[in-house]
Amino acid sequence: MKVAVLCECSGMVRDAFRARGHEAVSCDMKPTEVEGPHLLGDCLSYDWKGYDVVIAHPPCTYLTVTGNKWMKPEYRDRFPDREAQREAAVEFFLAVVALPVRRLCIENPVGIMSRLYRKPDQIIQPWHFGDRATKTTCLWLRGLSPLLSLGGEVAGRGERTVYKSGKSHAKWYADAAALKGEARATLRSRTFPGIARAMAEQWGGLVN
Repeated sequence: MKVAVLCECSGMVRDAFRARGHEAVSCDMKPTEVEGPHLLGDCLSYDWKGYDVVIAHPPCTYLTVTGNKWMKPEYRDRFPDREAQREAAVEFFLAVVALPVRRLCIENPVGIMSRLYRKPDQIIQPWHFGDRATKTTCLWLRGLSPLLSLGGEVAGRGERTVYKSGKSHAKWYADAAALKGEARATLRSRTFPGIARAMAEQWGGLVN
């Protein structure tokens, strides 16, 4: 199969498909972090019509529910471009939806696209697929079946970092907060290995 993984620089999903013999390529504005077939640039500038499966991870910074806080009037002076940035992110997401491909998966955290586009077809967690971590992940699917955990759940859902306020985050997510800017966003957007394997194992057996 020919598989394209859009907005991915980690190579995680791309290489899960390649490990199973498929012709997979990633595409991102950033270079690939590990050696492998990678197209550098805007994924919307490429023609994906010849691909059997397209898996996309649109940038989520301005789409997440947690980002709603920064849209409040009291933060307008601090983030004057936030509204325009959100509009651009929504436009990009919908442009991915409109790609002329038969089988499409769009991955994003819980966010405003459930209201502006439609509810996701599936909501998954890394611990459903063997990784001891929590990361609520929405999948919008076209021509693809929801992923099955196939007994891959693990006991426990990973460590959590508890703050003085009493709130807590998954440790991997809290650790990313120590990073700055693009590095933080890149780490938080990375697909967990178990999910990547499940995509390759379950969607990699499709035929035209």
